[in-house]
Amino acid sequence: MPATFHPASVDTEGFGRELDKIRDEVLASLGERDAAYIRNLIAVQRKLELAGRALLFASWLPPAWAAGTAALAVAKILENMEIGHNVLHGQWDWMRDPKIHSATWEWDMASPADQWKHSHNFVHHTWTNVLGKDRDIGFSAMRISPEQPWHPIYLAQPFYNALLALFFEYGIAIYDVELERIPSGKKDPKEALTQLRAVLGKIRRQIVKDYVAFPLLAGPAFLPVLLGNLTANMARNVWGHTIIFCGHFPEGAEVFTEDRLEGETRGEWYVRQLLGSCNIDGGRLFHIMSGNLSHQIEHHLFPDLPSNRYAEIAPRVRALCERFGLPYTSGSLARQAGSVWRRVLRMALPGPGRPAAGEPPARTLEAAA
Repeated sequence: MPATFHPASVDTEGFGRELDKIRDEVLASLGERDAAYIRNLIAVQRKLELAGRALLFASWLPPAWAAGTAALAVAKILENMEIGHNVLHGQWDWMRDPKIHSATWEWDMASPADQWKHSHNFVHHTWTNVLGKDRDIGFSAMRISPEQPWHPIYLAQPFYNALLALFFEYGIAIYDVELERIPSGKKDPKEALTQLRAVLGKIRRQIVKDYVAFPLLAGPAFLPVLLGNLTANMARNVWGHTIIFCGHFPEGAEVFTEDRLEGETRGEWYVRQLLGSCNIDGGRLFHIMSGNLSHQIEHHLFPDLPSNRYAEIAPRVRALCERFGLPYTSGSLARQAGSVWRRVLRMALPGPGRPAAGEPPARTLEAAA
């Protein structure tokens, strides 16, 4: 259960200053060890992808198909989570390597990098869990907070959340275009059409690569290769959906009201990032496969610090939370995933929804301050 939060006793500015010290220390210590980490990881990912595709060409042998599909799925997860997501955050821009830079990187996902960087890096990370500002609250498709007005369509959200998991990359790509903002006049239809064309162009290239070109190259193994690629992509989508939802929507993740943003200080911003995030417990390999988004708290506090540093600063952040009387929510993957699905099911029904045992109600920024 999340710790009890006593807002009146929290020195938010002191908390912010301590986090700034951690940030400054990490930035000052970045060097060859960090650069070697990302370069080695990219090399491993590319070798895994090559091995996976080569094994799939021999997929008339069931063990080769299983091994090739598994290798390709792991390669795609690494490319998406620990490499692409974090490179596009600018975590490795300090290296000044044009091949590993947020301005030049394009990933193996349906979302064009420039569109994703705006919706995720700017909108989501600036307004984390602020209802009416952060569109990642429910991804404009689901009700995950009592503050969101209920609509009968939400009765089906357990079903379409499962579909979203399977096709997550496409859901995010369309979501980034913000089509739902057109009727209210908040989105220029021409701009949306331009963005949608870019998304469809990216999707077309991916479909040609994974479902036409490589299967054709495999000759008589066309169908097994196609199915292997499809399985690897779906595995990547389900994994990404699970990790992201477990970092944002389980018990303990707070939602804030927009009217309290005015005058938000650096310390209050840090507190909001902390209260809107949850971690997932695990070992080193699990953290790498999650893109270190298992350290979602540290990622939201320091989104542009290299992800390989999150594990080493997490104990310091936890200790600071204990010192300042702030909750630090973390749990196993099974616990967090179960919590997310309970929330999805509960919020599908009309009414405000009852918090689970130990789960505090959504909190305003006034309380967080």
